[in-house]
Amino acid sequence: MARAEREPAERELLLWRHGIAEDHHPDLPDQERALTDEGRQRTAAVAAELCRLQLQCDCLLSSPLRRALQTAEIGVEAGLAPELVLEDLLVPGGDPRPLLQAGSWRRLCLVGHEPDLGELASSLLGVPAGTISVRKAGIVLLRIATTGASLEALIGPRLLRLRRDG
Repeated sequence: MARAEREPAERELLLWRHGIAEDHHPDLPDQERALTDEGRQRTAAVAAELCRLQLQCDCLLSSPLRRALQTAEIGVEAGLAPELVLEDLLVPGGDPRPLLQAGSWRRLCLVGHEPDLGELASSLLGVPAGTISVRKAGIVLLRIATTGASLEALIGPRLLRLRRDG
């Protein structure tokens, strides 16, 4: 099997931070923090706009933490990807780099947390850690080729949301 059939020479990686979630509270475990109503609305608007921009993905991998899972579910419901897969490497402090090696995807979406997504983007681009940060419900789009990665987009949710009111 030729290399091009196994792994596309050029791919795109969409990093999507979860939407606005409930505040930290001593009685609520971090993994159970859910999206707020505003977080759901903004996330749904971002997902719809990503689809409008034809940024659908082959697969969507999500942190299992509730706020990320809810973000991923909204993305799948909007048509951003045909399915979602929970991935423990996307929990806060995890290392998602091994996920980039698996499969024959052309565009992969990772739904997760900061600072991990920003650090992954910074690392792939060869810039210092902390150079890139992702706002809640924001995205980073990277083009990954055999020669390295390039930044295609770094967009906060305000720029992605549809403005139907005029």
